[in-house]
Amino acid sequence: MRIEGATFLVTGSNRGIGRAIVGELAARGAHILAGTRSGASHPDPSSSIVPVAMDLSSRESIDASIDALAAHLPGIDGLVNNAGAFAAGQLEHQDIDRIYELFQANLVGLAHLTRRVLPAMLERGSGKIVNHASLVGYFNFPGISIYAASKAGVTAFTESLRRELQGTGVTTLEIVTGGVDTDMLRSAAGDLRDHTSPKGWQWMDPTTWAERIVDAIENDKHVLQPPGKARLGKSLSAGPSFLLDAVAARGFERR
Repeated sequence: MRIEGATFLVTGSNRGIGRAIVGELAARGAHILAGTRSGASHPDPSSSIVPVAMDLSSRESIDASIDALAAHLPGIDGLVNNAGAFAAGQLEHQDIDRIYELFQANLVGLAHLTRRVLPAMLERGSGKIVNHASLVGYFNFPGISIYAASKAGVTAFTESLRRELQGTGVTTLEIVTGGVDTDMLRSAAGDLRDHTSPKGWQWMDPTTWAERIVDAIENDKHVLQPPGKARLGKSLSAGPSFLLDAVAARGFERR
């Protein structure tokens, strides 16, 4: 799709990959509704970046956020579902409220927001739904069962929706992110330190990954694969389960 002049709603835009995506879209001439939970100003405000409140924490908050954006909905060319949350640890130690919050942010809220934005795209006959999945939705490593399940759900949702939308002019893009050097990943590495020790992992700069994401949007790809060792890990997930079991056993220890 054409980026220049298009309008994108990007969730989770205030840091990490979301912030980098906003910057890359703006650099290519797009207009951005930069969603954050508070609607606070984007770190690099300009005439093409408008901060908006986009809270995925509950059904009611999503409807309130979208209702406040009603005037903008007909003009949204692309929705980038980037916002998300992370939790790690052995399942029996995880907080139940945190489990519900994570599924709400990563999967339920994503589907709800897409449901609210999609009708205007269908009426116009064009649009792009970009969903931020993860390598761990395929490579189901121990110690991150809840996060992996939520991201596997994003993958299934996106692929099913892609087929559902064929012939409508609205397309989807699944972003399969591996290791990107963000505050969330560094926090995740700390959460996993006592359980999991992946060795030799490649951490990509978020700006580099954002460039690849926007390239994929521009080239109408439906999946953006992770690079390097992360891509190899995704390939392993499709092979015999004993291979993945062996890799997992080398990097995980119950505590």
